[in-house]
Amino acid sequence: MTTTLPRPVLKATTSAPAPRRPRKKRDQGTTSATRSLVSPLSLRTVHGRLIYWTVLVVVVVGFTLAFVFPLYWMVTGALKSPDELAQIPPSFFPKEYDFGVYKDAWEQLQLGVFLRNTALYAGGAWLFTLAVDVTAAYALSKLRPFFGKVILGAMLATLMIPPMVLLLPTYLVAKDVPLFHFDLLNTPWAIWLPAAANGFFVFLLKRFFDSIPRELLEAAEIDGASPVRILWSIVLPVSRPILGVVSILSVVTVWKDFVWPLLVLPETDKMSISVGIASLSAQMPQNVLIASLVIASLPTIAVFFVFQRSIMAGLTAGSLKG
Repeated sequence: MTTTLPRPVLKATTSAPAPRRPRKKRDQGTTSATRSLVSPLSLRTVHGRLIYWTVLVVVVVGFTLAFVFPLYWMVTGALKSPDELAQIPPSFFPKEYDFGVYKDAWEQLQLGVFLRNTALYAGGAWLFTLAVDVTAAYALSKLRPFFGKVILGAMLATLMIPPMVLLLPTYLVAKDVPLFHFDLLNTPWAIWLPAAANGFFVFLLKRFFDSIPRELLEAAEIDGASPVRILWSIVLPVSRPILGVVSILSVVTVWKDFVWPLLVLPETDKMSISVGIASLSAQMPQNVLIASLVIASLPTIAVFFVFQRSIMAGLTAGSLKG
């Protein structure tokens, strides 16, 4: 008799499926680099490259002429004689280079006095702008007072008002300050205080302050730091890019302003550089007048070339972080 042995029960073993390989996205990481107004397919053709380079050269040359040519014409015009400036058609190159005209402009127009006054006005406006606008932006961004959004909206609404509309009320306030009844005309305060009330600067600073992590400030609060201490020790050191932008814009704005200093600084010894040159322009030859304009433009041009990277970095810092 044969015995049948029981068959072993085989348990079904389910093997884990092999992990799927992630599919590589087509052109991953190169989309933003190759994105342009002209498709890569068009650039591969001779006709597309010809159109691309033609448009590029025309745009670059056009913008260069629009911005650089006036500076070239001003610099070379100062070296020409009055008769050469009046001739038609005009000459693109001076026949004789007379650099002594810059010395005449400095002495006859008293540019040293006007430059000193303008530096005083610009420096004071810079300090007041930082003191007022930084604290206002910090309060709106981090302290978040009641009706903060309404206050910010009112500040931004002032940017929609044409500056000429605000001249008369601002002049009346400077002539007789409400409550205190001070007359600010012919004083630097007439330049400093209106320059500090700038809604655009408050908006720029607030946007940058919004990008600062809240946890960083909360850690300082736990350590017992006051709001003023947090502003001075934490917020300001990390806000150097935007502070540089606001500083440069505030100084350049006061330096090139003409209408407001003309109204509030009528005395000759207190005029800014733009108002002083305009007031004495009728008594000077054209080449001397143009030379004075070159001298007056040098500080702002130097500031632009030195801090152009800081300007662009500061303007984009808030948007990149946020």
